[in-house]
Amino acid sequence: MYRINIKARAKINISLDVVSKRDDGYHNVKMIMQTINLFDKINLKKIRNDEIKIKTNLSFLPVNEKNLVYKVIQEIKNKYSIKTGVFVDLYKVIPVAAGLAGGSSDAAAAIVGMNKLFNLNLSMDEMMSIGVKYGADIPYCLLRGTALSEGIGEELTMLNNFPKAYVVVAKPNINVSTAFVYGNLDLDNIKERPNTEKIIEGINNGDIEQICDNMCNVLETVTVKKYPIINEIKQYMLDNGAVGSIMSGSGPSVFGIFNDKKKAYNVAHKIKVNNIAKFVYTTTIFNR
Repeated sequence: MYRINIKARAKINISLDVVSKRDDGYHNVKMIMQTINLFDKINLKKIRNDEIKIKTNLSFLPVNEKNLVYKVIQEIKNKYSIKTGVFVDLYKVIPVAAGLAGGSSDAAAAIVGMNKLFNLNLSMDEMMSIGVKYGADIPYCLLRGTALSEGIGEELTMLNNFPKAYVVVAKPNINVSTAFVYGNLDLDNIKERPNTEKIIEGINNGDIEQICDNMCNVLETVTVKKYPIINEIKQYMLDNGAVGSIMSGSGPSVFGIFNDKKKAYNVAHKIKVNNIAKFVYTTTIFNR
């Protein structure tokens, strides 16, 4: 094999609960992750020299060892004594620093691509052990689908497929620091948390209403205070037909879940024409 094309799919958090702060500074979480059909495209190609070269459509993205894709490819080349060079053409669609795991998904796609390109025959566990060194979301992005994520995000339990739904994703024109959000989270004063068990029951029964009634992201207690636009987008989606709407990850992206395709596209159009968010996408659920 000389080259391979991989889709790096975004994720949303159907729920995000922070259980406790650990002694190492990280937080223990309990969240339900879901892949969606919004994706970056990654093309990996063998080249003659021993270099890693990355080309991307975004001028501000690093193309050296600061890029997660570069890091995981270098790790695999070193670990498995690969002397062949690799050229990566990374076409970004998922907004950067948006709470959608775009960078982690790109890295996961690069691991899968290297595995296939060089016939390494790595198991899922072996690929995850490489990925987790560079980001807690990477193991999930390798697994994809519907999963319960615990620990710092690396303890994964596959769930039944999420019911069919339309998803509108909107990222306002702000950037949110994950470190700031977790650093300002007051665990003792969180009044509303997701009902994870009820959400899983809703997934098992294919009940979108039950899922959405119990969705919650506790990180909104920090982000909404600083960036009220996040709550405004949520309310706009709910007022215009979303069954449920919350922020994904540490933000600032907000997503709404819709039963009705027309309502989903109408809301996305309104958000765009009213300049409520910078990036707006209408997509669907991706199941394994």
